[in-house]
Amino acid sequence: MNEKYSKAPDILTGKDLDYLKDMFGWHHSAYKLMVNSLDYINDSSVKDMFNECNKLFKENMDLISKIAKDGANEK
Repeated sequence: MNEKYSKAPDILTGKDLDYLKDMFGWHHSAYKLMVNSLDYINDSSVKDMFNECNKLFKENMDLISKIAKDGANEK
């Protein structure tokens, strides 16, 4: 019961999954807000910035999903 590890085991705990869920939710909410706002923006530089942000939010959501799916063994 009192085992010692030379390095932390590669596992995802329930708390880790809660954090991943929260992070996904933050990015998803921001992504939806920006996507829904694009139709109301006339300035092309602002639209471009929103599209760049959406790309970043989508990449982060994909990464979070991959971590949750593959577990902590991802190197």
